[in-house]
Amino acid sequence: MEYSQGADIYVVDNASTDGSVDFIKQHYPTVGIVQNSTNGGFAKGYNDGLKNIKADIFCLLNSDVEVAPDWLGPIKKAFETLPNAAIIQPKILDLNKRDHFEYAGAAGGFIDMFGYPFCRGRVFQTIEKDEGQYNDIQEVFWATGACMFIRSEVFRSLNGFDEDYFAHQEEIDLCWRAKNAGHKVYYVGHSHVYHLGGSTLSNMNPKKTFLNFRNSLYSITKNLPRKKALPLVFARLLLDGIAALRFIFQLKFDHCSAILKAHLSFYANFTKMYKKREKANFLLKYYAATSIVWSYFVHQVENFNNLVKD
Repeated sequence: MEYSQGADIYVVDNASTDGSVDFIKQHYPTVGIVQNSTNGGFAKGYNDGLKNIKADIFCLLNSDVEVAPDWLGPIKKAFETLPNAAIIQPKILDLNKRDHFEYAGAAGGFIDMFGYPFCRGRVFQTIEKDEGQYNDIQEVFWATGACMFIRSEVFRSLNGFDEDYFAHQEEIDLCWRAKNAGHKVYYVGHSHVYHLGGSTLSNMNPKKTFLNFRNSLYSITKNLPRKKALPLVFARLLLDGIAALRFIFQLKFDHCSAILKAHLSFYANFTKMYKKREKANFLLKYYAATSIVWSYFVHQVENFNNLVKD
């Protein structure tokens, strides 16, 4: 609250049972509270909560994020000077290792041709040290849900997050749909926050593996023209199979099973996802690299700036 002067602060409670609502009411009486009746995950939780909040710009901020002094100033200025900016994220640093980027968002997100996400400052598990290399304003493909600013009119025009995602990669889908609609997504490196990360599901949790693989396939199906989406789904069957084999060699059988379950869930819901596709204006040049799997694991390219040149 000390660093967020001028902003209205709300807590969207997703049907918690830990007494957190009473704690906020007692210790932070100026904070607004929106209580959802059920826990529908990240996507539905925000959709339900934001229906009750009036503002020109929403800031979606995870509860495991620590903000820095004057973190709002550069974001406000960017919205004022970039009228086509619909979504903006700040620099995301690691709360426990503050001179390094954090996995979820880093310095702005991209995807490769096959729909695998990566960031400036993070490719797979390789995290860059923050040495000012991304102290800029840059158009990106997606902004992290850990700390995302979005114009409320855009959020509502897109009908918010897709609640079938439940959690993980719903922000990529939202940004993809925004870009298909002609909006821009930006990263503003002059603002930064610190993210703990993994407080909902850690990278070692098979549930996260399931959601990431399934939801990525959802996004491909929804946001690309049929002649591009269907071949990519078949290609992902092969690539994700290789990822599953890699988990077997690492003796991570539960993660291998999660990938199999992700594909089965995707195929079971394929028709539903296909019907959600926008009928016009697909962004055809959506990717910043052809294959991060090939570049990272075969050519051992671990730095973003080298990756996009590879």
